Amino acid sequence: MTVAFRTCPLCEATCGLALEVDAGAHTVTKVRGDADDVFSHGFLCPKGVSIKELHDDPDRVRTPLIRQADGSFAPASWDAAFALIADRLPAVVERGGKDAVAAYIGNPAAHSLGFLLYGKALLKAIGTKNVFSASTVDQYPKQAASALMFGTGTTVAIPDLDRTDYLLCLGANPLASNGSLMTAPDARGRLRAIRARGGTLVVVDPRRSRSAAEADVHLAIRPGTDALLVMALLHVIFDERLDALAGAADHVAGLDEVRALAVDFPPEAVADACGLDADAIRAVARDFAAAPSAVAYGRIGTTTQAFGTTASWLIDVLNVVTGNLDRPGGAMFPLPSAGLANTKGEPGRGRGAKFGRWTSRVRGLGETFGELPVACLAEEIDTPGEGQVRALITVAGNPVLSTPNSDRLAAALDDLDFMVSIDIYVNETTRHADVILPSPSPLEKAHFDFVFQGFAIRNYANYSPPVLERPAGLPDEWETVLRLVGVVTGQGPDADVAAIDELIARAAIGREVGDAHSPWHGRDVDDALAELAPRVGSSRLIDLMLRTGPYALTLADLEAKPHGIDLGALAPRLPEVLRTPSGKVELAPPALVADVARLHAALEEPRDGIVLIGRRDLRSNNSWMHNLPLLVRGPERCTLHVHPDDAARLRLADGGQATISSRVGTVTAPVEVTDDIRPGVVSLPHGWGHDRDGADMAVARAHAGVNSNILTDEAEVEPLTGTAVLNGIPVTVSPVDAAALGAQPLAAAG
Repeated sequence: MTVAFRTCPLCEATCGLALEVDAGAHTVTKVRGDADDVFSHGFLCPKGVSIKELHDDPDRVRTPLIRQADGSFAPASWDAAFALIADRLPAVVERGGKDAVAAYIGNPAAHSLGFLLYGKALLKAIGTKNVFSASTVDQYPKQAASALMFGTGTTVAIPDLDRTDYLLCLGANPLASNGSLMTAPDARGRLRAIRARGGTLVVVDPRRSRSAAEADVHLAIRPGTDALLVMALLHVIFDERLDALAGAADHVAGLDEVRALAVDFPPEAVADACGLDADAIRAVARDFAAAPSAVAYGRIGTTTQAFGTTASWLIDVLNVVTGNLDRPGGAMFPLPSAGLANTKGEPGRGRGAKFGRWTSRVRGLGETFGELPVACLAEEIDTPGEGQVRALITVAGNPVLSTPNSDRLAAALDDLDFMVSIDIYVNETTRHADVILPSPSPLEKAHFDFVFQGFAIRNYANYSPPVLERPAGLPDEWETVLRLVGVVTGQGPDADVAAIDELIARAAIGREVGDAHSPWHGRDVDDALAELAPRVGSSRLIDLMLRTGPYALTLADLEAKPHGIDLGALAPRLPEVLRTPSGKVELAPPALVADVARLHAALEEPRDGIVLIGRRDLRSNNSWMHNLPLLVRGPERCTLHVHPDDAARLRLADGGQATISSRVGTVTAPVEVTDDIRPGVVSLPHGWGHDRDGADMAVARAHAGVNSNILTDEAEVEPLTGTAVLNGIPVTVSPVDAAALGAQPLAAAG
């Protein structure tokens, strides 16, 4: 037995794990938190403990699978799988052009070195405009607002949780999510510490979530009205002259414009729409402005709604105008060790962000960060015409459960000419694939958090080598991606992966050599490549990025520190962090200012029906973790939360069944009557619905639940980013035996 240390790759918290390893049996015998981890200090949630079950899961795909004529899958060699891909995929391009191939990237790819480092090469090689990801059902409104304000989509202002005196948490549930676009191990302990040191926690959520239950103040807002609430907070702050930009004053443009926009949104004007008391709104505004330090933080509840980008923008405006941007205890910018765009190029200035550079074929929805909204994926497949998608590559994703109008997408996938999936399961999506290429277990591959260091509440660096050796014949993930690059670039199924890897490494070195602000500026490419030897693949690129990063670390430095390196508390970064053309924080981007007209119209919208929202559980991270016994044990969690008043009116019984219908679909779910949710709102968790034929996930099927995305409407998207509206969906609700009871469903809003 040996003990290995690694970062948990199963959610954003990046907790350190201490693993007892039986190398002979190729397994882990015990999992505990790493008490010496510089960031998580031993904290561990149930997901981290389940990494052993994930590795040992008998349903995990361990060899390539090829679909047979009868629809079943048969194991195949890697050579056979790639021979089939090389035969079928280029043929689709030849018939329909590059846009006939689409790609979908799922959330787990954010933890994948193979795709993080080499995915761009694959997508560039394909050359398609039809790139989709889970980001347009998740966080792109926040990243788009950040890009328009600060210059890049990864320049996101993060709550300085450990030093703040006042946290205003909108549409977020850190106790269940462990932080989201806010990497924070032990979120519960950190939130409790705010109150313990005399601070204040305010949670805005239609549901009394675990986080709301910990709060000093819980505002049970009506879904989809967060932007109105924040605009009212800004109105009070400006009207009562509580604004003060403090240290950010010299770096801000557009203050007068947002001041003028807020004039029309006093608390009394928005109170009815938000379902909140005007005096309570005023109290929050005054307390926020008066706190020694304060920070507003919004997540899924604010981004997966009709005003996602606008709400995200206004939250950061609130941080700016109260003097809480870029100061301890406020909203600050991490300085990660490698890979972030705002540490490259000229400090304090850049090209900024441009969206809508191309549009989808059928509906004309614009791109964001190089991707089209996934809400239009099904129509791009099932609508005939020039440019129709006929092949799909999915990477670590399950869009049949995670994207709108799931039934339509499932039917569309059946109509594809060819589909390839890189995944560890035959799930509700990959069951449609012609070829499934497995990835190594998380314990069989290296890990480095390029993404989540950039959203962390403290600067740190940690590298995890593989805990267990890969089985003979199983390639590393980066090798699989590069072999696909070889296929789509015409090099055939036996392309020289090492040569492609070196080409990519040389290109990355060349960018550093050509950057006047890089520490490697002017160096000889061959000499630099030799300095990185004998490393190849992902480890070579990580080493390069560390050496040219802000701390001039090396991969060897991190390998020598298995518990990580603490790089210190967040520190002010204005103005060097900015990458806007003006070199200023843009408080009033024209696209966001223009969207305020919709906010005015929203004040008059009828609100007399029931709407559906999602929810998250600590033991669940989207759909793929439901096949682990540890994470599905206990009470049933895929239930419909209904307020007692609504239950009485609709004759819904606790423990009974309810039918929930939207414009696009109908599901039936068990009822859980609870006053944790406000009247007029019902809630279903996302990621369930494991009852489709062909998926090979036995534990998940035994705990199938229902797929809430059968109810979400692909026609309803947030206009600025095309992000699907998953919260605030108008529905009708009735008991399953409605006819016998003589009950009538409550009419949908609008």
